[in-house]
Amino acid sequence: MPIRILPPNLIDQIAAGEVIERPASVVKELYENALDAGARRIEIDIEGAGLGLIRVRDDGCGLSRQEMPLALERHATSKIATLEDLEAIVSFGFRGEALPSIASVARLRMVSHRADLADAWELSVEGGAMTPLKPAAHPIGTSVEVRDLFYNVPARRKFVRSPSTEFGHILRQVERLALGGSGLGVRLRHNGREILNLPGGEQLQAVEQRLDRILGGEFRAHSLRIERQAGPAKLSGWLGLPTAARAQPDMQFWFVNGRAVRDRLLGNAVRLGFRDVLFHGRHPSYVLYLALDPRQVDVNAHPSKLELRFRDSRAVHEGVFRAIAAELAGTRPAADSAGATWIESAAKTPGFDFGRPSEPAAGAWLGERAFARSSFAAVQALSVADSELESQPLGVPIAQLHGLYILAQNRTGLILIDTHAAHERVLYEQLKSQYDTERPAAQHLLGPLAITAEEHELDALLAEGEDLVRLGFALERDGPERLLVRSVPALLAHVDTAGLLRQLARELAGGEGSPHLDGDAHRILGSIACRSAIRGQRVLSLPEMDALLRQMEQTDRANQCNHGRPTWMCLTMREIDQLFLRGR
Repeated sequence: MPIRILPPNLIDQIAAGEVIERPASVVKELYENALDAGARRIEIDIEGAGLGLIRVRDDGCGLSRQEMPLALERHATSKIATLEDLEAIVSFGFRGEALPSIASVARLRMVSHRADLADAWELSVEGGAMTPLKPAAHPIGTSVEVRDLFYNVPARRKFVRSPSTEFGHILRQVERLALGGSGLGVRLRHNGREILNLPGGEQLQAVEQRLDRILGGEFRAHSLRIERQAGPAKLSGWLGLPTAARAQPDMQFWFVNGRAVRDRLLGNAVRLGFRDVLFHGRHPSYVLYLALDPRQVDVNAHPSKLELRFRDSRAVHEGVFRAIAAELAGTRPAADSAGATWIESAAKTPGFDFGRPSEPAAGAWLGERAFARSSFAAVQALSVADSELESQPLGVPIAQLHGLYILAQNRTGLILIDTHAAHERVLYEQLKSQYDTERPAAQHLLGPLAITAEEHELDALLAEGEDLVRLGFALERDGPERLLVRSVPALLAHVDTAGLLRQLARELAGGEGSPHLDGDAHRILGSIACRSAIRGQRVLSLPEMDALLRQMEQTDRANQCNHGRPTWMCLTMREIDQLFLRGR
């Protein structure tokens, strides 16, 4: 076959293959055109899941009689004029491909009325042929009707899914676009039935109402409001709490300068920010907005404009990651929470050595008399220290349950603390802090501690020697299956070091560990914290329990253990009363 120039209509259909994947793609392109026209309200009517009709009407600036035919020509746009414009795009559209691509695979009718002109005009396109312009009646703004999508491309129509699936894509597309700009009123109807009606409003309250309408009130009730500088950009929005993570990544929304995007770099930055507070296999939920200089981002990476490139991707990634990690560091017990919000930092409470075995002293065993004494002490503390309890969201301990849970009483009701999970988080944060110091506190042993293990396990352990030394361990190989320990981190001086290192060696050799942690150092620290934390059936005295609660209140991310499990829950008096049918 000889080389030839393709006819214009075929060129448009090839371009449409990149831009118009399904009916939802048409809605997106027309919606963004309305945004660029300065619309304050958009009305979207859908029939037959978008294959019958897609009508988008806006109250934007409108088009003149001369501009309307140009709008349907390829690479005709009012958004950019020079290379400098392309390098600093602030509009949603700019390629001049959407309308001609749609017109090449559907029957298109456009009516527009420019604000400074007396008349509205209409034109239609079918099969690549444009009808002459004619006068029409239309308010200021533009309406675009798209009928019989893919009527002339049977191969494309075969890939269209069921009506319910296609309309589901349209609804999610409109919701995503609506989350990007709350100042715009949006109404969506399907087959004459109103599906979505969102009033416009720039105030935070209007934004929150839109968020609740689209994602449900539960999202915002279990999320953190974030407003931070993230490297060269400003990051704002809502972060779902780790305890509200989801089984699917179906509630994740990113907007860059108002544009809805799906970007791997930004997604990875969020994942790293959640790295040691998220349960394995769960996904965070978020609605995040990144605002930065348009010259620092290239939105011309793909015709769909969902992908982008950053001029300084490392700075953006690092900024977003650190901003999210810093926000989540505040997820610790709060006076008015149930284990899923945060409090401001308070004065540090002296630590307590949980590594040393408990003595069976008075009040340490969970017998009837010990329980009575601990309960009396707790009630007495509540009566004499009400003001102090305001800064102690976890209240005062009153007992242990089966050596696994601490029961505490605060002004709200009953607090249940998972002893191992809570101590694991406290230890992990302390180990991270110690790891980051230039001179870690180490406890030198009077005599070397010998550890025996399989040769390949010791090889794996010593491969992480630099991180272990930085933490405070001093290890020396004393044969193929023998290791000498000459110092340990002061924080772990009373832990079974031999058992800890043997277990860590097995994990490293077998590729086990905490899959939610990224980086070898954090994985090792997380494993050490998990193996060193208080185990089940360990009986604690009241001072030990109290010390753990106070440390939790001062520890970053204390609402979750290193594996993302919750560390504490609250049963309010109202909830307890309901269990016993009180007040009925």
